[in-house]
Amino acid sequence: MKITEKLYNDASKIWGKIVNHPFVIEIYSGSLPEKKFKFYALQDYNYLVGITRAMTIIASKSDFWKMKEILILAQKEAGIELQNYEKLLKSVGLSIEEAMATEPSPTNLAYMNYIGMIAYTGDVYEGIAGILPCFWSYQEIAKKNRYLLKKNKNSIYLKWAETYFTEEYKQIVEKMKNMLNEAKNYDAVKKIFLTASKYEYMFWEMSYKMERWQI
Repeated sequence: MKITEKLYNDASKIWGKIVNHPFVIEIYSGSLPEKKFKFYALQDYNYLVGITRAMTIIASKSDFWKMKEILILAQKEAGIELQNYEKLLKSVGLSIEEAMATEPSPTNLAYMNYIGMIAYTGDVYEGIAGILPCFWSYQEIAKKNRYLLKKNKNSIYLKWAETYFTEEYKQIVEKMKNMLNEAKNYDAVKKIFLTASKYEYMFWEMSYKMERWQI
């Protein structure tokens, strides 16, 4: 069994909660209140900037060929999701300037700090284990909740969901999985993968509750 197959099994309980989270179900069905989506979009834009930076740190620790591949993936991530977010933010009356000025929520800040710390202190495979749950779980969410899109009449949410069905996004996930399958220390990457998966769940929870600093 490949490492990523074992990780998928080990994280199944966490991911089961992710794909069935109320925020996820409501955005795929089209019933999510727009104010919650706006909150999510502003927070997620900042998170995507953070994860792209983490990818460049991970790349700097790699051999030449792996470094090149990770940087290409980071470029694609910036090209696919960050550029899409510029259009997405505009469609709900927000701007990049507003996103950049948005203070990360406590959960978002903790998550970004975690993947940044792993990128700095871990090896290449540990770094990938920290960022893969984000990419991979979004693909799983799309796969498991695709049927909900049939009754979704919200064009903004439909456009948002489209990204995770594209061949280009699928290739990003598969390349990361292939790299992680080369890891030698399963226990190390498992611990990080599961922690990052928990943060993914917490990110949806944060977005649904529109979490803010209390002081």
